[in-house]
Amino acid sequence: MNLDFEKMGGLLPAVIQDENTNKVLMLGFMNEEAYQKTLETKKVVFFSRTKNRLWMKGETSGNFLHVVSIVPDCDNDTLLIRVNPDGPVCHTGAGTCFGEKNEEDIMFLKYLQKFIERRRMEMPEGSYTTSLFQKGVNRMAQKVGEEAVETVIEATNGTEDRLVYEASDLIYHLIVLLTSKGLSIEDLARELKKRHK
Repeated sequence: MNLDFEKMGGLLPAVIQDENTNKVLMLGFMNEEAYQKTLETKKVVFFSRTKNRLWMKGETSGNFLHVVSIVPDCDNDTLLIRVNPDGPVCHTGAGTCFGEKNEEDIMFLKYLQKFIERRRMEMPEGSYTTSLFQKGVNRMAQKVGEEAVETVIEATNGTEDRLVYEASDLIYHLIVLLTSKGLSIEDLARELKKRHK
């Protein structure tokens, strides 16, 4: 990566985005040393223009920004850094420095997909998800069928709370089944998007 630190007098703007919610959390600046420290520590390090020194985000609050990926823009003079934050990002206690909550409930499905994929790779003992993978695709498919029937029953004769509960079980088991086949919830989103056109 050939970054252009000279354009802004030795600094690059660094846009910080949450890996799971896709929310833009903050904007900071990096010099070459801050960039190298970020690569080394896997935690975001900025150059503070007011303090005239390097500072690791979270060094006093404990709310570190754990780096997932770093991508330069087309001119190599701005960085997009995707992170997993330890807590609120803004010094005011807000989720973002733009006064927004760092929440998008729908994005939890993306997190859940990754979590289930990790379970498949690591297969920890005592995990319900692990037990599903161990029982094989027939059992996973059967669970999807069972949860689908329970969802239909709650939709026709139950309460909204129970419908949400059973539909959540259905989605979870469907993600497990998809994962076992090398697919993901994102594959379903792409298919639905294609149909929507």
